[in-house]
Order: sequence, then structure tokens, then C-alpha cells
Amino acid sequence: MVLKEKEITVIQDLQTQEKSCIEKYSKYAQQAKDPELKKLFETLSSKEQEHYNSLQQVLDGNVPDVDCNSTEGANYNPTPTYDAATDSEDKKSDCFLATDCIGTEKLVSSEYNSDVFVFGNTKIRKLLADIQIEEQNHAEMLWKYKTANGMA
Repeated sequence: MVLKEKEITVIQDLQTQEKSCIEKYSKYAQQAKDPELKKLFETLSSKEQEHYNSLQQVLDGNVPDVDCNSTEGANYNPTPTYDAATDSEDKKSDCFLATDCIGTEKLVSSEYNSDVFVFGNTKIRKLLADIQIEEQNHAEMLWKYKTANGMA
């Protein structure tokens, strides 16, 4: 498989987005007050690393197989730490972190949604569509965390 220059640039740009997400989730895991949110950020950082690695495989000439049926978001059930009546500084801080990450996931998901059309290769298109679905699931997980903790 030989990628065109534009395709290489798109994959590298997506890797930059993924690297930024990895770093953000790692930093936010250290800042989170709630152990449940800390664990979620660590999980999401790991998932973003998987995305980065999949994109590197494409640059290396291999496209990993995917199923496009991720149910992580639907199956995520966070244990609440805060209740709706609580208005502590820890809750406000954790709410900010989760909200910021939802915005990031929306932007990254949007990039994949647009960039998929650069590629003619069906396997690459399927990979990018799969990652886009996973990014949506990350936002859903963060939303469920906020909802469970009276932040939404």
C-alpha cells in the first residue's frame, strides 16, 4: 500500500490530535479529585494511544482490522462520587475537566468525520470511521460521568 502525500499529511495531523489527547488525559488524570474520573481519564488516554498506534501502522503500510461496533459508551456506568446538591471545589474542578474533554472529543470526532473522505482505500476509511465512533463513545462516557455526578 502506497499512500499519497496528502494522505500521509492527514494521518500525521490525526496523530498530532491523538498525541494531544493522550497528554491531556494523562495530565487531567493527575488533576482529577475523584478516583472514578481519574480512572476514566487513564482509560481514555490508553484508548487514544491505541488510536495513535493504529495510525502509525497505516503509515508503516499496514491497516489494522476493526469492527466499527464499539459499545464502550453505551456500557459505561460510572459510580457517582458527588451528589446533585454538592457544590464543592473538587466537584467544580472535576466538572471543568470532564466538560473540557467533551469539547475536545467533539473536535477530534469531527476531524475524523471529515478526513475519512480523503482516502480511497476502504480499509483505511473503515479504520478512521471506527476511531471516529470511539471518539464519540469517549464523549458519551464523559457525559455519563457528569450526569451521574450531578454536573450536567
